[in-house]
Amino acid sequence: MDKKKSATLMTEGSIAKALFRFSMPILLGNIFQQLYNTADALIVGNYLGNTSLAAVTSVGTVVWLLIGLFGGFSQGSGVIIARYFGSGNRERLEKAVATHILLSVVSGLIITAAGVLLSPLIIRLMNTPENVMAQSEVYLKIYFAGGLGLAVYNGCTGLMQAVGDSRHPLYYLIFSSCFNVVLDILFIRGFGMGVEGAALATIIAQFVSAILCMKRLFTTEEVYRVDLRTLRFDGDILKLIFKYGTPAALQNAVTSFANTMLQANINVFGDMAMGGLGAVSKIEGFMTMPTTSLSTALATFTSQNLGAEQSERAKKGAIYGTLSAIAIAVAGGIVMVLFGSSLIRLFTKEPEAVAYGMMRIRIVAGFYFALAATHALAGVMRGAGKPMVTMIAFVGFWCVLRIFILSVLVPIYHSIELVIAVFPITWSLSTLFLVIYAFKGNWLHPKDMRE
Repeated sequence: MDKKKSATLMTEGSIAKALFRFSMPILLGNIFQQLYNTADALIVGNYLGNTSLAAVTSVGTVVWLLIGLFGGFSQGSGVIIARYFGSGNRERLEKAVATHILLSVVSGLIITAAGVLLSPLIIRLMNTPENVMAQSEVYLKIYFAGGLGLAVYNGCTGLMQAVGDSRHPLYYLIFSSCFNVVLDILFIRGFGMGVEGAALATIIAQFVSAILCMKRLFTTEEVYRVDLRTLRFDGDILKLIFKYGTPAALQNAVTSFANTMLQANINVFGDMAMGGLGAVSKIEGFMTMPTTSLSTALATFTSQNLGAEQSERAKKGAIYGTLSAIAIAVAGGIVMVLFGSSLIRLFTKEPEAVAYGMMRIRIVAGFYFALAATHALAGVMRGAGKPMVTMIAFVGFWCVLRIFILSVLVPIYHSIELVIAVFPITWSLSTLFLVIYAFKGNWLHPKDMRE
């Protein structure tokens, strides 16, 4: 099969260079992706105050509750596309691409409808303070109205990354992220809009990035080109997507539900806690990007190499990528401890909010290595076609255990420190589980997508 230059076959050459070259554009793309909500938070916090900041930063877990559900199926598609690309099966690759794109569109429509309809109910179930509730509801409704653009963009990005093209999604994302910042300033400072201006800026930018990605897929001469004439669901491919995607979808949705419960417990402590801890979560979003980018690279690397029956190379890549992710996370933790207070003040100047943020950093920074290891090993297992393994790790520890602590222990002690401690406890246990499976489990010899 002819592999054009924007697609990257990761089954030969230096492992370190392959992972680095593929993950760097993803990292840059993730940085600009994070700029969407971070720009909202920075501009809202500085121009509209801490209450509006609390409204914007507290709804992230709700957004990913729905997006994560359908994103899991996109992850399943990515594994399949990468496997067919690595094995050189062009006919199956074309069918997988068409099915993947259509599934992204359907997912986006469902996210939009469900998100807009359920926003008021979800806001109330999250124990949102009365002085924050109205703004949170407005922001969330408008954000979900752009669900189609977000789902289509993520679907297109996942497709390109599965065949090793991480550059084009980056170009489009840089443009749309900068556009988002300009719109934020224009709507909030120029037009005097509230949080609705921040949400509107975000969804417009999301649709721009989706349009640019679709244009690329419809006009490229690459093997993964999307053709309207053959754009239809393939039953066999759809079954594989659900086989590999359902555990990831459930994992994402259930984990997001647990995080929504966690946010609800934070909301009980008021808007200062919401603002301070929300600001740290935005900062951590940037800090963890190198490790999540490596995780994406490891999924593609593993899937392509196992598709080409190079299990030893896949194993070496898993070890190198995981150790690299841990080293990066340790460095990030040091930065957070040394400069966390100054970074939080970029979002809010309220001393009480800053104090809450620093409390979170002191509790979790020493455990970022476990978060990095979990993401890296989860990427390896996704690429190996072992979604049940990652589902057990995330649902068992990031969901069930978190819900137990939040539902049973937190009401007894009513301690925000215990709420925050949920993160390092569950990160550490999920890492231990995945490390044991990586050494003991049978993930290097997949069979069901080689034909």
